[in-house]
Amino acid sequence: MKLEGIKANFLGDSITEGHGVGNIEDVYWNILKRECGLAEARGYGIGGTRIAIQHYPQNPKYDQDFISRVEGMDADADLVVVFGGTNDYGHGDAPLGQMSDRSPYTFYGACHMLTQMLIERYPKAQLLFMTPLHRAVEERAERRLKDFVNAIRQVAEYYSVPVADLYASCGIQPQVECSRERFCPDGLHPNEAGHRKIYQRLRGVLETL
Repeated sequence: MKLEGIKANFLGDSITEGHGVGNIEDVYWNILKRECGLAEARGYGIGGTRIAIQHYPQNPKYDQDFISRVEGMDADADLVVVFGGTNDYGHGDAPLGQMSDRSPYTFYGACHMLTQMLIERYPKAQLLFMTPLHRAVEERAERRLKDFVNAIRQVAEYYSVPVADLYASCGIQPQVECSRERFCPDGLHPNEAGHRKIYQRLRGVLETL
């Protein structure tokens, strides 16, 4: 895919918003814009947000699920990248569900609905999902981060949408002390060096499309 001159939207959570870096210019999508010559790179990241709708809404900010924010993004994008799921695992109350779900109140169902909405809103754009990164704690209360990663992989494959698999091959693993110190000091949010890792993986996938 030719990146120079395109317009790109990036839908995400606190990582896309830039939590963990001192300057928004060091966030992965701004690095992509700067180093690949994008005409526009627009970050739609809101910290704490999730892909699925909550069963019991509690926080007006965190409850701005990805599905409800699709219509608020600029409609002229040539590329739309979705980077979420870690908060669905971390503090969401929507169950994982199963591949056959089409309800926004399960993670699988919400991924289906989100993908369908993006295909309809951006019929000429390239869509791409990024899986969650590894994090310091990946199992809690019978939930596993890897199950949410696998759901994104499966739903994207169903719609033939490419995936930048950060969980499998980004080079960030905060459960290893030296990796955490270098790329992800709080065990969740990448720093400047971590965002450059994300950028490199994202660019590598985009250039193969």
